[in-house]
Amino acid sequence: MRTLLLLGLCALVIAGLSTCHLTEATGGVSGAPSFEERVKQAAEDIAVERSPEEEWLDDQLFALGSDLQGKTGIAVYDPARARMIHFNGTNLYPQQSVSKLWVALTALDMADRGLLDLGEGGTVRVEDLAVFHSPIRRSVVANGSFSTSYRDFLSRALTESDNTANDMVLRRVGGPEAVREVLSRKGFADIRFGPGERPMQSQIAGLEWQQAFALGKTFFDVRKTVPHDVRQAAFEEYVTNPVDGATPVAIAAALARLHEGALLSDSSTAQFLAWLDAVKSGPNRLKGGLPEGWRIAHKTGTGQVLDIVPKGAPADQSGYNDVGILTAPDGSIYTVAVMIGRTNAPVPERMDMMHGVVRAIAGYHQMVAGPGASASDDPGSD
Repeated sequence: MRTLLLLGLCALVIAGLSTCHLTEATGGVSGAPSFEERVKQAAEDIAVERSPEEEWLDDQLFALGSDLQGKTGIAVYDPARARMIHFNGTNLYPQQSVSKLWVALTALDMADRGLLDLGEGGTVRVEDLAVFHSPIRRSVVANGSFSTSYRDFLSRALTESDNTANDMVLRRVGGPEAVREVLSRKGFADIRFGPGERPMQSQIAGLEWQQAFALGKTFFDVRKTVPHDVRQAAFEEYVTNPVDGATPVAIAAALARLHEGALLSDSSTAQFLAWLDAVKSGPNRLKGGLPEGWRIAHKTGTGQVLDIVPKGAPADQSGYNDVGILTAPDGSIYTVAVMIGRTNAPVPERMDMMHGVVRAIAGYHQMVAGPGASASDDPGSD
């Protein structure tokens, strides 16, 4: 119903106008999509005929995405019915650590082709440390180095979102170009891969990478010295055209293909999904909204905050994401990508929106699967 009303409104307005104009500046933050974005969304919505259940889910995603202050994209894929429902899901959003998925995909693809033994060992030294979250850093600083297998580096990169572990795997598989080649070969044209954590995070802050940034609070201290106009410009460039950008629709589709075993061997698929099941980050993002009996295998991503505003004022953040594979109590699968490209909304509001998305998926599932869909088939389960 929302789609039909929107199309009627667009037809009336367009009839009296030669062009449509954005209601907000391109880089601005708005709590609702612009007029042109609404028209684009409506055109996509009528490309296929939808069931009442799909219309209901579409309305839920529209309300959730529109209500959050910022630039938000949401995509939900129902593999059983081959239906993709989304809100602004064909726009590019910063991935941040969601891109660790594609490093893992590249490594496991190489392992399947006999080009990488995941049992092979690697050693992290001080010159290998990355910026931001990296639990490995403590061991390296204390002991001068840290050695483990590439299988363990992958596990740490995904389950703990360890940036240094991810960088170790990235270098071993051949760098960003190798990841881009795999994304291209797998057919993911709407998923970009950036230059790597260290250069990308430096560029977002208006800096050039120095290895000293990896230690202590050096990165944050140096970032404070960047002129505000330089930092603002770098931030705007990133969120407007993210080098690691991806569309929620592409990610939801990729996760579905991963789950069905279309991307990797059976053993590599099982390992990948097991790591995503064990993710520790973002316990109150999508995962926090799970109804009883539902499970999620997921990956989060969190970008930098443009903290050049007066103390106490809300600051924009570039990328606040969670993507994953939801499993209903009856075993049905849904893939979801929630990507907040830019927002200054309080974190609890972002989490509430994500919880709402999960609840909407659960509501949709109950409608399409029928009574009892929310209950486990196992009579002995809790």
